[in-house]
Amino acid sequence: HELHPIAGGALPIAASLSICTYLLPEVLKKYQESHPNVVVSVRSGNSAQVLKMVLDGEVDLGLARSLNHPEVETIQLRDDPLILVGHPGHPALARRKVRLEELESMPIISYDRGSSDWTLMNGLFRRDGLLPNIVLEVETIEACKRMVLRKLGLAFLPQIAVVEELRRGKLCPLEISGSEPLRRSLDVILPRRRPLSKSAKELVAGLREATETPVKMAPGRKKPHSS
Repeated sequence: HELHPIAGGALPIAASLSICTYLLPEVLKKYQESHPNVVVSVRSGNSAQVLKMVLDGEVDLGLARSLNHPEVETIQLRDDPLILVGHPGHPALARRKVRLEELESMPIISYDRGSSDWTLMNGLFRRDGLLPNIVLEVETIEACKRMVLRKLGLAFLPQIAVVEELRRGKLCPLEISGSEPLRRSLDVILPRRRPLSKSAKELVAGLREATETPVKMAPGRKKPHSS
């Protein structure tokens, strides 16, 4: 074994649900092709749960959003803002811009009540003394996106979740005039007190490579504004 070391074993990681859905599949496909002897196990949860799994030593590394903690090292992969999107046929998309006061009366679809995304969206309205017109609440980002595609309303969705729809023109971004963008980042969180295995370091390298590619829009469309 010393003369012929085999790069393999288990690599437990944790990731937020949206990262599991929209980023990891392609990354892990490439990783498994080059590391066939490594068994990657993925646990999911919200960002706070991912942090806890890393701190408790249940996983080697975590993937979450905008997390800082003294006992972990945070590597920012890229921005993943919440952006307001709608079906191209939505009346508001004819202008591509809307004031927050106008948006207050428009049907909004929300997801995962109490999550950081939900809190960010509500905070945007509350800072101006407004309330979003929530007409439908669902549990997941994917369900919310499906509702928007069915023309049931607008939604604030993570950019990572709508890359393909924006590229193909199935959804369009809507800019909110005079409002601060809802910024967040995709982060790798690593335990400070435990060294990373070679397999884990190579997965982090794969994540970096995958998130360096800029988001491409459909021809003639603008890059989505962080709303």
